[in-house]
Amino acid sequence: MASTIWKGHITFGLISLPVKMMAAARPETVSFNQLHKHDNSRVKQVLFCVAEDKPVPRSELVKGFEYEKDRYVVIDDEDIKRIQPKTAKVMEIVEFVKEEELDSVYLESSFYLHPDEAGEKAYSLLFKAMRETGHVGVAKICMHNREHVVVLRPGKHGMVLHTMYYQDEVRALDEFRTDLSSLKDKELAMAKHLVEALSAPFEPEKYTDNYRETLRNLITAKVNGQEIVAPPESKDMAPVIDIMAALKSSLAALKKPPVTTETVDADQEESKPHRKRAGGM
Repeated sequence: MASTIWKGHITFGLISLPVKMMAAARPETVSFNQLHKHDNSRVKQVLFCVAEDKPVPRSELVKGFEYEKDRYVVIDDEDIKRIQPKTAKVMEIVEFVKEEELDSVYLESSFYLHPDEAGEKAYSLLFKAMRETGHVGVAKICMHNREHVVVLRPGKHGMVLHTMYYQDEVRALDEFRTDLSSLKDKELAMAKHLVEALSAPFEPEKYTDNYRETLRNLITAKVNGQEIVAPPESKDMAPVIDIMAALKSSLAALKKPPVTTETVDADQEESKPHRKRAGGM
């Protein structure tokens, strides 16, 4: 079982329940070591004191904040402990918001929340209440020397917690523009057909990191003294000039029934509200 990252209580109203938090996911990468080019021996990073012109051990390090050029104030662990907020041990849900109002751009990391001893019933109550009302909880929690704003939501089997970026950490939304005025009805209808043709149930196990596997195969080949076979080069993609032609070719490549402009026109006609005939009921 994954190790516990945080342990404390969730409170909402006058209800308190003990929980423990574990990472829900972590990236998997191929790690390399730094070697000396001439003899392939491992190298170490040495912490060096500029003033004394000598290396120093980690046991002699302290935290310092530069408040002026080349002037520092030392902050030790006891200083940090004295200012820890109550969110270091208590995660208070300050409000509930509708899940559809939550913009996913604010979500950072994901964690599983497990009920601790004697907290199972209150945990289940909160889980089901959020699921049936379509709400998620917004709370604050202090960990890793930082106070995070977090979102608690009901997952498939239990509660999931996401740390969030603060407003001033998110790039301004006005940097993004989507020009919808240039779209034609037939192009949009054809694009919808392509989306539907490519639609499938979400099955995350279908997706694998091909580059990571290729990198591991390269390492194995070099260890065994084998020749390294390069993957075929991808073709440069030219800008799409005729969008309708590209959409039709995409659908044809999927071996779907051909979609003509007549089909698109018929689909649009069906989507329009029909007027009642004169004298009809």
